[in-house]
Amino acid sequence: MTTAIYWFRNDLRLEDNPALMAACESAELLLPIYIHDKRLERNTEWDFPRVGVHRRAFLQESTNDLRLQLRLLGSDLMELSGNFTEVFEKLKVELGISQIYCEHIEAPEELEQISALRNLGFEVSSLWQSSMLDIEALPFEPKQMPDIFTQFRQQIEKKGLRFTDPMGRIKALPPLPTGDLDRLDSMSHSSATKTLFSGGASGAHAHIGQYFERHLVDTYKQTRNQLIGMDYSSKFSPWLALGACSARSIAQKLAEYETRYGANDGTYWLWFELLWRDYFRFLHFKYGSRLYGSKGLSDTKSHPFDDMKFKQWASGNTGNPFIDAGMRELKKTGFLSNRMRQIVASYWIYDMKGDWRSGAAWFESHLIDYDVYSNQGNWLYIAGKGTDPRGGRPFNTARQVKDHDADGSYQSKWLQDAV
Repeated sequence: MTTAIYWFRNDLRLEDNPALMAACESAELLLPIYIHDKRLERNTEWDFPRVGVHRRAFLQESTNDLRLQLRLLGSDLMELSGNFTEVFEKLKVELGISQIYCEHIEAPEELEQISALRNLGFEVSSLWQSSMLDIEALPFEPKQMPDIFTQFRQQIEKKGLRFTDPMGRIKALPPLPTGDLDRLDSMSHSSATKTLFSGGASGAHAHIGQYFERHLVDTYKQTRNQLIGMDYSSKFSPWLALGACSARSIAQKLAEYETRYGANDGTYWLWFELLWRDYFRFLHFKYGSRLYGSKGLSDTKSHPFDDMKFKQWASGNTGNPFIDAGMRELKKTGFLSNRMRQIVASYWIYDMKGDWRSGAAWFESHLIDYDVYSNQGNWLYIAGKGTDPRGGRPFNTARQVKDHDADGSYQSKWLQDAV
């Protein structure tokens, strides 16, 4: 019988999952797994954890939810921990499986993982599926895509592209392979830390549903830069980051909403932001590992790293109350509004002359909605190391306070507790 592994990566869902669908259609027996790679438990080169407590907790909530959904279909999720190649080699020895299906992730480390597995003799079938627009539908080859977002958007809109239709929910999976699977599942499935959001596809479905039911999308453009509360922006990003929902499914719901209630500035702007997300993804096909070097796409290296300054910034002890409030919110909750992300990143790069890569790594460690493409893209954009024609985006902190926290309520909220 044809036996395969489905390796969940950042696609923790049964709805609109083409790679999982392909595995279900091809394999007679299927083992769904998630690997907690040991390399992510190491410290960064700046000596802080690669994955912090909030990210880890949200991931565990998400895999727990996925496991329940798989069990309802007579399958299960094996969570395995270790060096990922050793995990797969053990599965090959114990169960005789060499066929792997997974989503394609166009980032350096994730591409190296696929290459390593193929070099070990595994047959890996990976499918690109994390963007709102299918890569085959683009009006240009990704390697020839416009560098500037506005030109990218204009070409997309000129062709009349909105989103690629999502697949339906998988309703049946092949049986699990025989063997002592409980012995292989070595992970604890509990999480002591509670996060701001309910991880997993169930939480995503509930949140997205209430967002459209309450017509919050109508005011998205006006409220998206606010700093306090759950309703000022869509908050879809935590579930999108782990693939508990898909951008295509959200775009479809958005189109259905516009058909029923009419399009407006808010509905367009939400689509516009989903397109930004796609843009940062497709840039990886064009520039790859260049997006991760000190220079990025520029001619100059980043500022040298200063450990003392970094600790002040990261802990929220810079002496600038607005910046400190933002950094304390991030550390305490694992979340930060998009506006505050831009402000604190700018402050680190331009006011404190910090290394942008260490800031990006701090966000990677803490953000529950960490997404390799968007995180890298946004930090490059602010630092002037990406494709921004203006060569960087320094923010005037005093102006940002006046525009977004004139009454000081945000600062008061996050500075009341010492860090």
